[in-house]
Amino acid sequence: MTAERIRFWAQPALVLLVVAGVFAWVFSGELTATEKGTLNASSLLAALRDHLAMTVVVTAIVVVVAVPAGIVATRPWARWLAPVFLAVANVGQAAPALGVLVLWFLVTGASGGLWVAALPLAFYSLLPVLRNTIVGLQQVDPSLVDAGRGIGMSSSGVLWRVELPLAVPLVLAGLRTSLVLAVGTATFGLFVNAGGFGLLIDTGYKLNLTKVLVTGSVLAAALALLVDWAGAVMERWFGPKGVR
Repeated sequence: MTAERIRFWAQPALVLLVVAGVFAWVFSGELTATEKGTLNASSLLAALRDHLAMTVVVTAIVVVVAVPAGIVATRPWARWLAPVFLAVANVGQAAPALGVLVLWFLVTGASGGLWVAALPLAFYSLLPVLRNTIVGLQQVDPSLVDAGRGIGMSSSGVLWRVELPLAVPLVLAGLRTSLVLAVGTATFGLFVNAGGFGLLIDTGYKLNLTKVLVTGSVLAAALALLVDWAGAVMERWFGPKGVR
């Protein structure tokens, strides 16, 4: 148990250590005027806020769309929809995230912002949750469903009290993957004026500011790793106790 706890806490501890090391390196020397204007508390917190906002909104859209769609696709009267839903989600996953984002931006003609970035990025992150919801529900032992119906449960009662609880571990695993995808693709938010750590990366690259580029890259990677760890926490604590 002790070794398991060490492994569990090692990831966030290592991430925070790396981030602290990068900050120590960045602020240990002299910064140019441009670097000072970019690498300050208000700018970094604003980038973090925008990046987290995109991630949260994308994840919420994915859950609201993918989980109900996965449930519908596993009902006896709508199983023919499963390959259709998966094919649509596969298109979103196969297309380059930046291409989907820019095309949506051009089609809508919007001026940019959070929702212009969140909707296409949610389409890109849809597949893991949808697929895992379908697979999780399909893997429920039919005898358990029959037993639930046998004791008088309705179809909706069996779904909420038998099928979904048993499918939760796979759904959470898919959500964990979608969270990481959302954090990674949120770096493209800068192209539609949605901010995020991608703005630091782009600024550092275009102006040849190594410290800005490294800081943006490390913070984006660190956030993805911390979100992945948060997904592991959800899998550990919110899954059914009997199937952990």
